[in-house]
This record gives sequence, C-alpha cells and structure tokens, in this order.
Amino acid sequence: MKKGLVTSILALTFIGLHAQPQPVLPKLMVMLTIDQLRTDYMEAFSSLYGEKGFKRLMHEGRVFRQIEFPFCGIDRASAIAAIYTGSTPSINGIIAENWLDANTLRPVNCVDDSGFMGNYTDESSAPSQLLTSTLADELKIATRNKGLVYAIAPFRDAAILSAGHAGNGAFWLNEKTGKWCSTTYYNEFPWWLNQYNDRKSPDYRIKDMVWVPTHPITSYTFLPEWRTEPFKYKLDSERNNKYRRLITSPFINEEVNLLTEELINKSTIGQDETPDLLSLTYYAGNYNHHSTQECAMEMQDTYVRLDRSISSLLDLIDRKIGLHNVLFCVTSTGYTDPEAADPNVYRVPGGEFHMNRCSTLLNMYLMATYGEGQYVEAYYNQQIYLNHKLIENKQLNLAEIQEKAAGFLVQFSGVNEVYSAQRLLLGPWSPQTERIRNGFHRKRSGDLLIEVLPGWTIMQENSNDNRIIRTADIPAPLILIGGGIKAETIRIPVSVSCIAPTLASVMRIRAPNASTASPLKF
Repeated sequence: MKKGLVTSILALTFIGLHAQPQPVLPKLMVMLTIDQLRTDYMEAFSSLYGEKGFKRLMHEGRVFRQIEFPFCGIDRASAIAAIYTGSTPSINGIIAENWLDANTLRPVNCVDDSGFMGNYTDESSAPSQLLTSTLADELKIATRNKGLVYAIAPFRDAAILSAGHAGNGAFWLNEKTGKWCSTTYYNEFPWWLNQYNDRKSPDYRIKDMVWVPTHPITSYTFLPEWRTEPFKYKLDSERNNKYRRLITSPFINEEVNLLTEELINKSTIGQDETPDLLSLTYYAGNYNHHSTQECAMEMQDTYVRLDRSISSLLDLIDRKIGLHNVLFCVTSTGYTDPEAADPNVYRVPGGEFHMNRCSTLLNMYLMATYGEGQYVEAYYNQQIYLNHKLIENKQLNLAEIQEKAAGFLVQFSGVNEVYSAQRLLLGPWSPQTERIRNGFHRKRSGDLLIEVLPGWTIMQENSNDNRIIRTADIPAPLILIGGGIKAETIRIPVSVSCIAPTLASVMRIRAPNASTASPLKF
C-alpha cells in the first residue's frame, strides 16, 4: 500500500515537472538597458506615472528588484559588457569606458580602433577590445548569421558593446552634429539611415526642444528641492554643446524610439521565425551631469518622461511585431554619476585626495629607496602605473616594489586600502579582494589600485570633474516580460552575470563563452 502511494506521488511529481510551461521561443529579443536606472527612484515616483510604462512592466513582468555587479569601479561601458557577456572586466577586458594605454601612456576609449573609419563621425571604432563573445555573437552563430542584430544608443560604447563582434549594425548619436553615426566595422551603412539623417535626425528638431516639468511642480515631492520655480531648458541655447545636452536629457529616449521605429519599418527584424536581437540604450541620469542635489525636480521629471518612452516603445513593439512574439528585457547599468560633496553643514567626515600629489610623493619615496629614476610613469582613475622598463634595467624585483609602494600609499590620509597587481593576481582570497580582482585586468589596469575612503573627494588636476566616493550599492532592476514569462517580484539579489545565460536559455542558444553563471529559473 505504501509502495503504491509513493509511486503515485513520484509519478505526479514528475508529471508536474514536465507540465511546467517553458518560455516561448521569441521572434525578437529586445534588450533595453537604461543607463543609471534606479529601482528606488522607479518605485518612489510611481504616482507620477501612467499605466502603460513602468506600471505595466511591474504588473506583467518578472521583476528582480536588485541586480548586483560583482566588481568595483562600475561605469556604463563595464556594466554593459558584463550584461552582454555574463563575465567581469577581469575576463572581458572592458575595465572602464576609458583607461590608460601602458605603452603610450595616453587614455584610450574602450571601443577605439584605428583600423576602421566612421560613418557620419570622425571617430574610429570597433568592438575589438572586448575579449569574449556576447549574447549577440552567440545568436549570430546559432542562426548561422541569419538572425539580425542591431543596437541603438545615445553613446558610442553602449551601441558597439551591445552589438558585439558579429552584429549587423550599431548606431549612436554624434554629439557634435546631431546625426546618427556608426563604424565601417559593421559592413555597409544602411540606406534607410542615410535617408533618416537627411530628413529626420535630431538636428532638425532640437531648435524646438524645450524641457519644462510635465506635471505641476507641487507633484515633485520625493526628493529634497531647494527651488520654488519650475525649471526651463532650451536645448538649442548653447550652439557648441546642444547635442551633449540632448544626450543627457530625457528627450534622447524619444529619439532612440524614433530611430527604432524607422529600423523596424525598413528592415525585416522580428518578421520571420529566425530569432533576432534589438539592443537599445536609454538615459536616466542627471541632466548635463549635474548632481541630484542641484536637479531634484529634473530627476523626477526624467522618470516621468522615461515612463512615457517605455510606454511608447512597448506600444510600438506590440503594434509592429506583437509582444507575444517578443522577449522584452529591461535592466540598468548599476551606477550613477558622482554626487557633489556634502555641505559642511551636515558635518559628514571627508576630505580631498589628490592623485598628482600622491604619485609625486611615491616617486620620491622610491628614489630614496632604490636610487634616481622616474619610477612612477603615470596615474589614471585611482591607479598608478610604474616604469617597468626602468625597474627591469635596474634589475629590481617588480613585485617587491609594488608591495613597498602599496605599504607607503596606504599611510596617506583618505586611503582605505591599496591593492598591488601582485596581490590581486597571486594573493590570498577575500570577498573584498574578489570584487577588486574582478574589475582588474592584468594588461589594462595599473600596478597599484587605490581605494579611497567613502566621503572623500578625488580632486582632478586641471579639471572640475571632482568625484565624491560612495561605496553603497545602487539598487538596479532586471525586468523580463513576454510570452511564457510569469509575473512575479523577486527581492533576493541576483548577479548581473546571470543575465546573459538566462536570456541565452530562453533563446535556446549557447551562453557567451566566458559566462559561468547558471540561468535564473522561471
């Protein structure tokens, strides 16, 4: 009797497991990455939204409230590379939007490549510095190049890293001309985009773009606001800076939507049984890179307009392709622009940290220890690059010098920890060391990485781009909506490394070649 009961229970269990519906294989995957999107802002401003944007995503989608980036120094480029590769900068090579080339001692952009020319731009670009395959690449391989892959973004790095190595096209806005541009790396520049630039590009509309609050200013009560008058920005008011202002305003998201509609109308994307990928990037950061303290009202209105852009995009995809044929994925880059230092009135501990003074004193210390010479070759982005050729000529031990330098630097006011390349590559493991190690690439990072204390401001030489250090995580969401995806809100944090293998699983293709995380369960 008991044996028969156990058998029946097991049979019912296996039937139940096999009966669980799998997500439908979509004709089109839409990846919407929203630069600097925050879960807390998205939820806090909800009373200002309509019903078809964020609220639709939250009610109909599978919502992961917090994605975690398992590496330090997150910016837009490193975040997007992690999303599409399922790996960290230590593997995919994109440690930042810009880094110092150790050979030339000059900053390079993560998508610079002199081997290719630009279309509607003088920038030479390619994804050649991205060292692993991406979700887009694996889709092209799985479909034997039949699947279409396009990326549209306000920014060059976002477009190219999203399109990957094998994409059909990557388009971004030229901040000097207001035209959509690309690179000769991606075959031919589409005929329809030539026509669009000639007739409908943003430079034809910017003279009429005036940003004022969408709602009465009494509605914007969620962030501290020092003003009592509504803001007003005419984007065309600065002749030499107008397109940069456009790219950092919520108007850019509607421009992405307009070009997306043109792409859908003039191509066959999402129209056959071979799955395609459309990668889009929106902007949800501060206007013109001001701090939230300066632009609290603008930030709230940005989310109101972002809600409307998402609503328009969902409606466009539904009309043209049908949401039941689409896997729609929304995620964030998981960082925000640096904030200004807290005013002295709040008495939050802090100070100023100067990289130029730090490197000068380090060089004096190394000369006193090892003899005359320029031991510190350069510094960039809290990293110090030592002169390997000098050290080799003097027959000194590089690892020993790195450790001595780290011991000297850690004594500076404002320094929390200093990590040498030797320690990161071969030293003992700890959770914090792992985060630093994941953001370190042995051929692109410096010899010494300086971790500055929270609350301290990193002062830039000959620049006003000073940065206040905050180590608190930015709450960033992941939302999936489409055929076969059940609505649910999940509050347990998930790693950004899970996104690529999860989407690959839904698309029935291989995960990117450096991805090691397991897909999220549905």
